Amino acid sequence: MTEREDATLVRQCIEGDKKAFEALVEKYQKPMFNVAVRIINDYEDAADVTQAAFIKAYENLRQFDHRYKFYSWLYRITVNGSLNFINTKKRFEGLGDDVVSPDKSADELFSEEDTARNVRQALMKLSPDYRSVVVLSHFRDLSYKEIGDVLGIPEKRVKSRLFTARQLLKDLLLKEGG
Repeated sequence: MTEREDATLVRQCIEGDKKAFEALVEKYQKPMFNVAVRIINDYEDAADVTQAAFIKAYENLRQFDHRYKFYSWLYRITVNGSLNFINTKKRFEGLGDDVVSPDKSADELFSEEDTARNVRQALMKLSPDYRSVVVLSHFRDLSYKEIGDVLGIPEKRVKSRLFTARQLLKDLLLKEGG
């Protein structure tokens, strides 16, 4: 779907077409969940935050500014919901192991799992502000402008936070031998 299709679906939702919102949920559920789980660090809580983000989006569709991309608006709702969740719960537990390719040797699998685990652990030690820019940049491949739109901060601040976050991650990984 393109931005134009998203805008059409949003308009149809506002006019009362519930199937149009289902199409938006189908399109964006996985990316929103992935952002939430990387920020929150818990699958069940991320699923709850994602669901709450869609409910909030649905309830506030009339306030959506059509000059912006729908996915940026939805990302912002999801990221804010995730950060609010962290601020109220202060939970930092490990992520589950990622699914890996069976075509690799045991040594390669172990090394990749070990590296991924070290990166996840270091990422979870960052403050939510730094963690969110890393997640949006490196795991969701958003541009600085898109990250700024999602987080509601200037592009310059995105660059600064991302630079600092990378330095902090590097220091954490070197300190812990990762």
